Amino acid sequence: MKTVRVWVVLAIGCALVVAVAADAARLPGVKTPSRNLSCFYVPIKPTIHGNLLCDIHEASYLRALQRRCMTTAGLDWHGFSLPWNRKGEVVCSGGALYDMGRDTPAFTVVPYGKRWLYRSFSCISRVTGLTCTNGHGHGLSLSRESWRTW
Repeated sequence: MKTVRVWVVLAIGCALVVAVAADAARLPGVKTPSRNLSCFYVPIKPTIHGNLLCDIHEASYLRALQRRCMTTAGLDWHGFSLPWNRKGEVVCSGGALYDMGRDTPAFTVVPYGKRWLYRSFSCISRVTGLTCTNGHGHGLSLSRESWRTW
């Protein structure tokens, strides 16, 4: 009887591991060849839409954005977001904006002058920076010197 119980517990445990693994998601994304700029797609569940979350490692304005987030919201600066249906925005957050324990960004390094496409998003990699747009004509442009959203 103990042997049967052990196998049942193991079978249930394995089924749970498979179920959790099935829910894990690879989040498609883009990086510039310098690896300084990156964006990745995060689905908005349970809808069919999503946002791009973008990050920059080195830029002249990073401290100013951190101060802005701390002053206006009391939160950390976490990059930029380009929603599927409106203009890009600075993201101030108290934590990660996706399930880091489950989901994993999967970046493609896109050569300068080339375009990355995913769903309604399009990003072009240039030596001067990364520009992404959504299907509604809104976007964001990031470089070491400046950023803008529209």
